[in-house]
Amino acid sequence: MEDRKNELLSEAEREAEESVSENVSGYVGQGAEDTERPLDKNIKLMSPSRMVARRFFRSKLSIAGLVMLISLFLFSWVGPLVYNNWGETETDYTGAKDYSVIEMIEGGHVQIIETNNGINMLAKPSADHILGTDEQGMDIFIRLMYGGRLSLTISFLAVFLTSALGIIMGGIAGYYGGIVDSIIMRICDVLMCLPTLPLMLIIGTVLDANNVPQQYYIYLLMGVLSVFSWPGMARLVRGQILFLREQEYMVAAEAMGYSSMRRIFKHLIPNILPQILVSMTLSLGSMILYESTLSYLNLGVRIPFASWGTMVEVISRRSDILQNNFNVWGPSGICIIIAVLGFNFIGDGLRDALDPKQRR
Repeated sequence: MEDRKNELLSEAEREAEESVSENVSGYVGQGAEDTERPLDKNIKLMSPSRMVARRFFRSKLSIAGLVMLISLFLFSWVGPLVYNNWGETETDYTGAKDYSVIEMIEGGHVQIIETNNGINMLAKPSADHILGTDEQGMDIFIRLMYGGRLSLTISFLAVFLTSALGIIMGGIAGYYGGIVDSIIMRICDVLMCLPTLPLMLIIGTVLDANNVPQQYYIYLLMGVLSVFSWPGMARLVRGQILFLREQEYMVAAEAMGYSSMRRIFKHLIPNILPQILVSMTLSLGSMILYESTLSYLNLGVRIPFASWGTMVEVISRRSDILQNNFNVWGPSGICIIIAVLGFNFIGDGLRDALDPKQRR
């Protein structure tokens, strides 16, 4: 009996040892397989650009801004290809007509005289004119499209010119420092103290007195405005470069003998590009308002050429149109609001997406 008990115990111990050894070998084998498996099969790496795009498109305001701007660009550039019944400066001369009847004595003939009263001005929206006509008898809907082309193009050109001047001057001031920095910053102080709007009035009067062609009038004014508007961008670039120029990679670039221009525009400027993009995007809305203001003050695009500001300017001359003809000035005002909001929404979305503190 005692021998039988010992035999059963030894068999139980042997089975337990075998099961333990199998579990251990299986675990070791599984661990070896896990260690041999490459990490990139378990972890999905995301590039910085993809992370920025993901953050940007996750924002509802960013999507709304994109939809607004894409709609305006399609309306301004594709719209005239679809709706081409009228031209930008074409006047509708099918105004109201009067009919007078003159009875002829001889033979009992009747003569009817048709008199055209002139242009079809301030017409209500109809099949011929989707948004009616203005006080010059021109189609408002087609002028809204061409006005969008001009306003958006001028705004982009002015922002790019302002940013280019600011990046160059701010990069030079921040990198070299010393007396170069002092001179450029004092120039910025002087330009920032100048009253922009009175200067635009003076320059506009000078251009008008020299008979500058109307189609180039607003381009010259916005170019002058860009010359006075670059100090803000220059200060932003200078502040960032003052911080980055002491970093290790800049010391390495200097040790390798790179030129100063290469170090500024190849190593420093790309590292502050996110801040520059955000500032440029937010400035686009301001430039559209500037252009609209100048056109409203009759310093921008002149009739018969169209811009959103020029189409609103009519209410400053005729209060009856302000009260009774919303279709003349209202659509252009709505387009200005949509454009400014769209650029601001995209700027806010880029600022949040490019923020390195954002982890999601």
